[in-house]
Amino acid sequence: MPVVKINVLTVPAEMREELERRFAGRAGMVESSDGFEWFELLKPVEGTDRYMVYTRWRSEEDFQRWQSSQAFQAGHAQASSEAAAQGHGHGQAGHGHGQAEGHGHGQSRGPAATGSEIWSFEVIQSTGPA
Repeated sequence: MPVVKINVLTVPAEMREELERRFAGRAGMVESSDGFEWFELLKPVEGTDRYMVYTRWRSEEDFQRWQSSQAFQAGHAQASSEAAAQGHGHGQAGHGHGQAEGHGHGQSRGPAATGSEIWSFEVIQSTGPA
């Protein structure tokens, strides 16, 4: 059964462009993963400071396999080492993408996000263009 994972990032207005730049720099990292189906970075329009990182996977097992993969680990290790080199690494494990869990993605102003949480869903109905 397909699953959706949404990483909800709280991003102050002054860090939005930085977060978007970091994601653009990581384009292509997840797309080649077995079971990956879709990615979207959703920018808030009004009423919230929360971005949503939407990914869809063929199964929970495919998502878990990606999280355990060398590509995932390498991308986050690179982000952590870049942050540490600039004095922003805190040695904590996290999901990257600039949230406040120790992964700075080479930024010069610290983490882009001040909070992060993962929402998980099973897809029980889906519709596309006719």
